[in-house]
Amino acid sequence: MSSFRFARRIGATLFVPSLLFGLCSAPAGAGTEDSISVSVDQAKLVKLPQDVATIVVGNPLIADVSLQPGGMVVITGKGYGATNVIAMDRKGAVVTDRLIQVEGPSDKVVTVYRGTNRESYSCAPICERRMTLGDSEAYFKSTMDQTGKLNEQASGVSGASRTN
Repeated sequence: MSSFRFARRIGATLFVPSLLFGLCSAPAGAGTEDSISVSVDQAKLVKLPQDVATIVVGNPLIADVSLQPGGMVVITGKGYGATNVIAMDRKGAVVTDRLIQVEGPSDKVVTVYRGTNRESYSCAPICERRMTLGDSEAYFKSTMDQTGKLNEQASGVSGASRTN
């Protein structure tokens, strides 16, 4: 089982070298690769070397990274912005250091402003409410409450149908 460690950002320059250089495919820095782009609220699978034992995420509020068997990682966009992920082997040597860029939704989103309050809708093909970071607190909470109630109802119905 691999261990996970999350680094805190102590200062604005803590991860600047890794953000500037992207991927170091070997400890000596032989080669670079582009950053990993993921949409907020979506996941992406990325293959890393199999000897990865520890994952360090620069800012887990921006992205969550989960190590899977065989060097696969699941990267989930949590908030807008950029962070990095450092993968180390069992000896603590850096195997890879990649920039993660979390971007806005890639589907058809319509944003409605009512004064300073913002609401987001997914419009594919009919516009429906969606929760997006930056929406007004009342809209976000109302949508979250409705989603929670719907899930409770679905769980109750599916639980009842299994017992019959």
